[in-house]
Amino acid sequence: MTDAMQPGIAIELAGVSVTYAGATGPVLKDVDLSIEEGELVLVVGRTGSGKSTLLGALNGLVPHFTGGELSGSVRVHGRNTRDHRPRDLADLVGVVGQDPLAGFVTDTVEEELAYGMEQLGLAPAVMRKRVEETLDLLGIADLRNAPLTELSGGQQQRVAIGAVLAAHPRILVLDEPTSALDPTGAEEVLAAITRLVHDLAITVVIAEHRVERVLAYADRVVHVVDGRVESGLPAEVMVSSTIAPPVVELGRWAGWSPLPMSVRDGWRAAAPLRAQLVEDAVLPSVVEEGRPGLSRNPLLTARKLSVRHGDLVAVREVGLAVRAGEITALMGRNGSGKSSLLWALQGSGTRATGTVEIGGADPRDLAPAVRRTRIGLVPQTPSDLLYLPTVAAECAQADRESGLEPGSCRQLLDRIVPDVADDLHPRDLSEGQRLGLVLAIQLTADPEVLLLDEPTRGLDYQAKSALSAVLRELTDRGRAILLSTHDVEFVAEASDRVLVMAAGEFVADGPTAEVLTASPAFAPQVAKVLGHGLLTVADAVARFGDLR
Repeated sequence: MTDAMQPGIAIELAGVSVTYAGATGPVLKDVDLSIEEGELVLVVGRTGSGKSTLLGALNGLVPHFTGGELSGSVRVHGRNTRDHRPRDLADLVGVVGQDPLAGFVTDTVEEELAYGMEQLGLAPAVMRKRVEETLDLLGIADLRNAPLTELSGGQQQRVAIGAVLAAHPRILVLDEPTSALDPTGAEEVLAAITRLVHDLAITVVIAEHRVERVLAYADRVVHVVDGRVESGLPAEVMVSSTIAPPVVELGRWAGWSPLPMSVRDGWRAAAPLRAQLVEDAVLPSVVEEGRPGLSRNPLLTARKLSVRHGDLVAVREVGLAVRAGEITALMGRNGSGKSSLLWALQGSGTRATGTVEIGGADPRDLAPAVRRTRIGLVPQTPSDLLYLPTVAAECAQADRESGLEPGSCRQLLDRIVPDVADDLHPRDLSEGQRLGLVLAIQLTADPEVLLLDEPTRGLDYQAKSALSAVLRELTDRGRAILLSTHDVEFVAEASDRVLVMAAGEFVADGPTAEVLTASPAFAPQVAKVLGHGLLTVADAVARFGDLR
């Protein structure tokens, strides 16, 4: 059955509310929203605000697969999702979820790119041509025959996007599409998506916490707050949005009107501020004297450490010292060896050569219960560490294992991601909420060294600031943090030192401001707008004071 829709409208939601079984209230409330053909729409909101539910409603996943009750109507190019299940909309809507690996159904990259087209019954010649086009479009031709399980998180994300693009949907729905991509890879993917919008009039709906990456491309912003939505032009919505990238926050503080939506806009508006900066300003360096917890003695050392995966050398004879009181960020393009290094340091991963030492012991020789208090790891897929039926049970278990008062883990969770219900199953949490829970569990153990692999994926700006504060409290007590991330804004706010990996080796090591500003790919937005070693809005406020 096809309902009449206004010409030029791709998606229309009328009075949509969604309530899940057992919930105290609706996740979405009376949503009215129209999205035009050929629009690129950015969906923003706090972690757990209902963004993923909104995206799931666009192809019928909500409620046909998630359960719950959906009232109102969702129509996609005239088809009502109440009468059409996701398989009936597959020719119209392509969806890429937050966890690419969970959506794969084949073994290799090329097979995965072809699978969706096979289900639509496309001719082999057409499939072959589109596979080649997609491999080139996303820069993954060299991964054609690679097993999907052996790819890095960012490589998996590119393949997941490619598998959807190859089927040439009229609507593309993306949930956190750049969260596991390095800055250059994210720009390439977004450029490819933008070409689809401009050249083929494909409608794209993106939910993304790293708003700084996507905002400049958006035609419209949908702001989700407590299940309700506000929609409008980016510059209008960003005036009061609860989620805003650094360049917008800088504009709010400086009183710029209109607010800048891109670094280019911010650069133009900031000319008077740059004129005030002294020309001989030097980059700030890590302040070592007087910082609580900082020690020149490393807690964790690695010497000539190598990691192999078959014929691939993922880490190549690196040396590393992680000091107490210091937050070190590990950066580099996807597939450079960051995750392999973290697992090898923690003791659970493979190690071809070299030694790792923490407190005079090799982590892989420690009993699991002891290792947990010495060196903790939050992996790129945090759900691997969750096995109990409720959030409350996970937190209570963490308190017992750490010998802490009941509620200790819960307090950490509330600081990072507040308002997560105790009785929810971890699988029912959003990606950001699930990550926040695992972070709280690992932080409860209070290990001497904490290793974090993409610790901000799915977290909004407020949650990332809260996490930064928690990590700083740990280092002030003499702990050491080593985190792998592509989130340059988080690195600018949280880290003291940056290591850059390429092809399994370190190619840069130095104070955060020095390393980040040396590369356009790694420079945060404020650094690009103001220069002179200023990395964050807080740095600008400290330098200029109140401009109002």
